[in-house]
Amino acid sequence: MLSIHELSKRRGSREILSGISFEARPGRVTAFLGPNGAGKTSTLRILLGLDSATSGTALVDGVPFGRLKDPLTKVGALLDGSGAHRSRTARGHLRWLAAAGGLPSARVAEVLEVVGLTNDARRRVRGYSLGMGRRLGLAAALLGDPEILILDEPVNGLDPEGIRWMRTFLRDRAATGRTVLLSSHFLGEVAETVDDVVVIHHGRIVAQGTLPEVVGEHGSVENAYFALTGAPQGGPR
Repeated sequence: MLSIHELSKRRGSREILSGISFEARPGRVTAFLGPNGAGKTSTLRILLGLDSATSGTALVDGVPFGRLKDPLTKVGALLDGSGAHRSRTARGHLRWLAAAGGLPSARVAEVLEVVGLTNDARRRVRGYSLGMGRRLGLAAALLGDPEILILDEPVNGLDPEGIRWMRTFLRDRAATGRTVLLSSHFLGEVAETVDDVVVIHHGRIVAQGTLPEVVGEHGSVENAYFALTGAPQGGPR
């Protein structure tokens, strides 16, 4: 369970987040949606202990991320690209992460196979496309076989085939009883994937519930998103 309660964040006089509250539950895919700059990444960074809140709480199974005993087996996260140095190979990057986290080296080959990078494992990351970099970042998040996945814009840079693969992967992950929280600025991209939706706009939660509840009487996913945020839909479906 991921639980965020009355979370606020200020930078100087600027209010980044204003009293936001929501949960992401096991066995479900929760979409955290909003236009660029709405506060999605700021929220995820606080949840992962990378930034501090002005007030409120962001908890993983009832405790702050920094107090987890085995964080890599509890939470896997993809926030910004692969996180790998451009001169490293994908295999070398993952082996380093596994060693640093006390994880078995056998997991490297397993996660490379899961994300479809086995044949490119010895290539330098500098030669990776944006989509391949996202797959490598996901492989890193999966090293500890975590109970929870937190993914920021996971389909960014993926081609249509990659997007379909990601949808299936996330649904299968939730079907095993794990928790999946993903952010996106396109509701249309994730509408076929998610169970629950949380919409943030200007640092405030403007809607949350199941996908049918959020779409409501707007008639379509696109109309609902525009009504809630004023942002037009676009990008691949």
